[in-house]
Amino acid sequence: TQGTILPAPNFNPVMDAQLLGGALQGISCEKDVLIDILTQRCNSQRLMISEAYRDMYGRDLITDLKENLSHHFKEVMVGLMYPPASYDAHELWHALKGVDIEEKCLIDILASRSNVEIFQIKEAYLMQYNTDLQQDISSETSGHFRDTLMNLAQGTRMEGYADPSTAAQDAMILWEACQQKTGEHKNMLQMILCNRSHQQLWMVFQEFQNISGQDIVDAINECYDGYFQELLVAIVLCIRDKPSYFAYRLYNAIHDFGFHNKTVIRILIARSEIDLMNIRQRYKERYGKSLFHDIKHFASGHYESALLAICAGDTEDY
Repeated sequence: TQGTILPAPNFNPVMDAQLLGGALQGISCEKDVLIDILTQRCNSQRLMISEAYRDMYGRDLITDLKENLSHHFKEVMVGLMYPPASYDAHELWHALKGVDIEEKCLIDILASRSNVEIFQIKEAYLMQYNTDLQQDISSETSGHFRDTLMNLAQGTRMEGYADPSTAAQDAMILWEACQQKTGEHKNMLQMILCNRSHQQLWMVFQEFQNISGQDIVDAINECYDGYFQELLVAIVLCIRDKPSYFAYRLYNAIHDFGFHNKTVIRILIARSEIDLMNIRQRYKERYGKSLFHDIKHFASGHYESALLAICAGDTEDY
């Protein structure tokens, strides 16, 4: 893994639970203590702390965090306490059931997760909300965007299989889909992108370039629009280089939307034990400034401290 949060050595969940209890029960909440503990323990360790906390105080740690904290700082601290699949399920639920549907959140999660991760998310979603993820996607979204999300949410992408003889055929179908743009062609396009293995799609994209003289992303951007186009591009980018995709999403969230807090929080937490080091590296290579620098520039207070602790940049990054 290339995460920024690693298991803490000499870990003592009981001591951590005690420190958290003291920090939360005091007259003024000691936020620095929360940051020092919760951003410096891996997820499985945080879950053990949560158990020790319940044994010690007879209360739920997430509930106490919610009651004592506010705004974006609360979102970070609470988000860290969910197991990964539960956190994704939580984000998908709010994206689907909030006041406005957050299409970009649906895209970020469903375009980037593996079959195993999708399966775990669906289980967590059902357990937490007593409803089926695919049913909610079906009822809350529409058109080819919905069909593609539904396909991704099945978690049935082929794994490890590559057949050079069919790569040219698939590339030709994709090229035709970009020319014709009928409903049937859109279906074929999303079927290939959602179900072929990563190895197969690498070959398909190369063949597409050979046939059309154009990169697949440029072709999709030219031919389609809206969230359907964004989702197709996200699938391609995640297959090519997931850390680059998330670096691009973070840069947009920080610069294009006047710091879109939910996106920044979600990506940092979700990738913190997977590839956040790689994401940081791609961010600096592509945009010239470090992720650490940009977070420091746009966030403030304990919220900034918590994000920077997860980002785990060095002072030279600033």
